[in-house]
Amino acid sequence: MFGRRRSAGDRDRGRDLGDEATAAGEAAVDEAQGEPQTGPWDVSDPHPELSRVDLGSLQVPVLEGTDIQLVFAEQHGAWVTVRHQLSEMQLQAFAAPKRSGLWDEVRGEIAAEIAGTGGQSTEREGPFGTELIAQVPAEPGQPAAGMRPIRFAGVDGPRWFLRALFAGAAAADPAAAAPLEAVFSQVVVVRGEHPMPPRDLLELRLPAEAAAALEEQAKAQQAEQQNRFTQAANPFQRGPEMTETR
Repeated sequence: MFGRRRSAGDRDRGRDLGDEATAAGEAAVDEAQGEPQTGPWDVSDPHPELSRVDLGSLQVPVLEGTDIQLVFAEQHGAWVTVRHQLSEMQLQAFAAPKRSGLWDEVRGEIAAEIAGTGGQSTEREGPFGTELIAQVPAEPGQPAAGMRPIRFAGVDGPRWFLRALFAGAAAADPAAAAPLEAVFSQVVVVRGEHPMPPRDLLELRLPAEAAAALEEQAKAQQAEQQNRFTQAANPFQRGPEMTETR
């Protein structure tokens, strides 16, 4: 929940979106990083016009030097990973009650889970409100193997809750975290009007162009595999021959 290492299968299901999006220009990057960090935004709120990747419930800004990936995991749902140099940020959005937020409650649950693994955590005020700073085992369930820092931020919106997990250099170094914080501050959340139980993950999906490309790739691979098995060998066809000269 709070920093699971991805398996090889999860990595294979991740779709690199860097080729699917158009990078924002220098002016857009400077504008996003220079503005007060008043986001993330609800889709109904006025928000800066930036180049964003539409991933369904999350519209993630494409800022210079960042790489965006959508990861699907069978047992853990889907999440968005944004990378910048030696840092990464994982994003997940959840349905929330109409009259109350989730972050205060979820933050306590994360802290208890971290303590159960042999780690430790503390709260502090950050650019997005109260955050959770933690040291967790580098190898799950093995504190003796060493610890690594992680950092959680959360924002409660209208009927949604957005959680960010910072890892790598961004977990402890404010300078390394700044580019990812700039992305987080400009995320747009699309909750939708349909009813959902609180804490359910909001749906993430590939952009239309990426989904179409992935479908075409799958069809081509399927056709190639079918063609391979339908070309049965002719038992009466002479095979390769070898002549020995003495």
